[in-house]
Amino acid sequence: MKLQEKLDAMREDFENGRFPLVPTREQLDTMSQATQSLIDSKQADHALKAGDTAPDFTLQDADGNSISSHALFAQGPLIATFYRGVWCPYCNYDLQALEEVRPEIEARGASLVAISPQTPANSRKSQRDNKLGFPILSDAGTALAAEFGLRFALPDDLIQVYRQFGNDLPKINDDPAWVLPMPARYVIGTDGVIAYAEVNPDYTRRPDPSELLPVLDRLRAGTPA
Repeated sequence: MKLQEKLDAMREDFENGRFPLVPTREQLDTMSQATQSLIDSKQADHALKAGDTAPDFTLQDADGNSISSHALFAQGPLIATFYRGVWCPYCNYDLQALEEVRPEIEARGASLVAISPQTPANSRKSQRDNKLGFPILSDAGTALAAEFGLRFALPDDLIQVYRQFGNDLPKINDDPAWVLPMPARYVIGTDGVIAYAEVNPDYTRRPDPSELLPVLDRLRAGTPA
């Protein structure tokens, strides 16, 4: 089953009360309206795209080690996926799907990292729960997400819904601001140039990880991605 098919099935279960957390119609409407407002804002159109140069970064992994983009590029192309956090079931399915193709990614000489605003402790939980063999890096204050054009502020009514669900983002992220990155997937060449970009303001929509492999093949062949 493709990733999006799994996400669609999970969304249907959630919206129809077949989920541990059963939302009210008002909560569902608030979430839907917030997503549509983010889509309508066209912010995703201004995020970094293929052909742009990715910003340099140094972030902490789940064990508190500093990981730099410079060191990652020394190993080969980089796949960087931005996601919301351990509390987001759509993100967890996304990470699991990436883990499934990780051997094929690494066989092509590339490395894979996930980037989230959550604390390293929550990244450790995410790695453990999702059985991941790739690092999760903590983007404190969503500073790097902002450089990629991905950071957005949650509207007040959505913040209230998240609180009702027990998703205390200031605690999860150790940041008082209620901000998140739009989910995004990037393939970045060793020269720092973005070869592939997928940004979606609708967090329930994710590209299938298999789409990354032809991009990596083209990079290895030295042809335009």
